[in-house]
Amino acid sequence: MKDHCLTAPPKGAVKGKQAMERGMQGLFFVCGFIAIVFVLLITIYLIISGLPAIREIGLVEFLFGTRWESTNKTDPAFGILPMILTSIYGTAGAILIGVPIGFLTSIYLAKVASPKVAGVIRPVVDLLAGIPSVVYGLVGMMVLVPWIRETFHTPAGESLLAAIVVLAIMILPSIISVSETALKAVPREYEEASLALGATELETYFRVSAPAAKSGIAAAVVLGVGRAIGEAMAILMVAGNVANMPGLLTSVKFLTTGIASELSYSSGLQRQALFSIGLVLFLFIMCINVLLNVFLKRNKED
Repeated sequence: MKDHCLTAPPKGAVKGKQAMERGMQGLFFVCGFIAIVFVLLITIYLIISGLPAIREIGLVEFLFGTRWESTNKTDPAFGILPMILTSIYGTAGAILIGVPIGFLTSIYLAKVASPKVAGVIRPVVDLLAGIPSVVYGLVGMMVLVPWIRETFHTPAGESLLAAIVVLAIMILPSIISVSETALKAVPREYEEASLALGATELETYFRVSAPAAKSGIAAAVVLGVGRAIGEAMAILMVAGNVANMPGLLTSVKFLTTGIASELSYSSGLQRQALFSIGLVLFLFIMCINVLLNVFLKRNKED
């Protein structure tokens, strides 16, 4: 038999590949740099636009004041504590409802459901992710709000409860999709070892697969939190948009809806205060992302 010698590729082809790799690395660097620049520009703009109102109103009065009457000509008030608490309670309520449902659905799709059933459910989940938020708000306003008004005998069905339910539905697609991907990435050997030791399939899914995928599941929860905190239009339609201290069946105003409802006609100190609300909301989301990174880093080290 004849020996076949491996021939080296032409030098021109090697140089072309190297040039392409350097070009792609440069492109990736530019894209990452642009993303960082955008974040910095947004941060600087919010700080410049939001600090004047905080200085004039007072940090304590702005953050802990319980009265928001920005359109009052004689005695305006710019306390955003009701909106801060409403945003926290609303997001927490949506997470308490949405995370268990989304997590259990992701386990079902990743581990239990047959391919045919999963092939039907996944498009529905993707469809939920693609529905505009105004449609969620419209359905909530036409169906959920009247149901709450008739069931709990309240003057108006627009309430924190309606906002929580709508937000819980809206965060489901993110939680389900990311959690399912994380569960599918768990090595099959982990589950086989658990089953070989006598554990049932359900015990294996909850005690082996889920802990092994906890980083991805945590990322899914944070995506859900970001979606819940940043939502405005759907909440504007079902929450009532009144700056009351949060109550489950009372009309409330979120930080996002406070900005969306007043920015179009605001001016002067009122407009600056709305930018200050945006700054508070931005810092709140940044703190959540930092806490997530710390949590994931500790999990990797463990």
